[in-house]
Amino acid sequence: MAALYLEPSPLINPLFSSSSSQTHAHAPYILRFHQKVPKLIPLFSTTKPCPCSTNPMGIDFPPEQETDKTENYCDSIQSNKIVRVSDSRSKDSRKIVRVAWEKLVRWSRSWRSKSKTDVLQRTKKVVVLGGGSFGTAIAAHVANNKSEMEVKLLLRDPLVCGSINQHHYNCKYFPEHKLPENVVATSDAKAALLGADFCLHAVPVQFSSSFLESISEHVDPNLPFISLSKGLELNTLRMMSQIIPQALGNPRQPFVALSGPSFALELMKKLPTAMVVASKDKNLASAAQQLLASRHLRISTSSDVTGVEIAGALKNVLAIAAGIVEGMELGNNSMAALVAQGCSEIRWLATKMGAKSATITGLSGSGDIMLTCFVNLSRNRTVGVRLGKGEKLDDILSSMNQVAEGVSTAGAVIALAQKYNVKMPVLTAVARIVDNELTPQKAVLELMSLPQVEEV
Repeated sequence: MAALYLEPSPLINPLFSSSSSQTHAHAPYILRFHQKVPKLIPLFSTTKPCPCSTNPMGIDFPPEQETDKTENYCDSIQSNKIVRVSDSRSKDSRKIVRVAWEKLVRWSRSWRSKSKTDVLQRTKKVVVLGGGSFGTAIAAHVANNKSEMEVKLLLRDPLVCGSINQHHYNCKYFPEHKLPENVVATSDAKAALLGADFCLHAVPVQFSSSFLESISEHVDPNLPFISLSKGLELNTLRMMSQIIPQALGNPRQPFVALSGPSFALELMKKLPTAMVVASKDKNLASAAQQLLASRHLRISTSSDVTGVEIAGALKNVLAIAAGIVEGMELGNNSMAALVAQGCSEIRWLATKMGAKSATITGLSGSGDIMLTCFVNLSRNRTVGVRLGKGEKLDDILSSMNQVAEGVSTAGAVIALAQKYNVKMPVLTAVARIVDNELTPQKAVLELMSLPQVEEV
């Protein structure tokens, strides 16, 4: 079917043209009839032609191939444009990422070159109180930081003492991990504490007060204590920052809290770990950082002692709740909801006690909570799993060779919640389960029937 089209044409000089069809000497288009012109645009069409549809290269295609050739030519141009734009953006993105990473590396190197290491250099002796899994792991870590340093482990078990001194293994907790030769065990408190530059306290919270009172006469009043213990004293609700000075009879005893997501086994394997040291004395926090930091242990500093301690104590109770959900096979939805609610409860209480919200959402808060609630290496989570499967608490505890601090700390939660007027349904439910006043099944039903309120 014939159609009227405008066809592009070179300008024709009227002096050399005799064509009667030329309507104007300088007209850029020639009016013609065509039977089949697939790539020409109708006179009244508003569609813009593709740049290649008018055959800008001047190639004379056969009529049956004209459409395919011009389409392929167009597709090739568009495809190349896309590739070029994609490559350009990809190169720009890679450059931005590379520059950002190089800046970070330069900053890190600059910081390391300026950071002080004089504390580690002048430290000659460190004593670790308690030879449990974490106390042993920290002793080995500090000893590896400086081979000339004397690291004393103060223990009560003569079997473990002999194993460490004779074979360099803690036969009870790490029978397969050799300890550095500068780690020496002893049951003599006076010998262990004499001349120590730092004391790392790794005795369980519930036994700390009586233990410290028994050795207080050998403790130098200026000896910095770095507490590794997490929990609250059951009857007094005291934290370690209160227990240590009071038990030693020295309110000015230098104190640092060490906390963060850290399993002893992974620390022994020298896997990358990050922790926080908190002290009201900025210089003391910096000194503890210098002592403990290494290529595989990153140490941050904080002044929020209350936040670090409360998060470290209550996350053990929340881990029991998470274990119960796992043991009852309630699913991932329940687990996520429970842990989120538990984090909020810990934050509510901690801030009422004077802690900073940023501490609870940081490494020693959320970081430690995630590790303890979701990983099977957690002692407290293991207790919860077994409770959720129907085992009795006494049977669970008697079969364990380590202390699950959350069991004792759970009893302090209700008193703290009442003291600071904070509603803590999840952690209170754990305390009631531990006290055998509530079954896990009934606790779940009661928690699910709580009023549905706006999230804070």
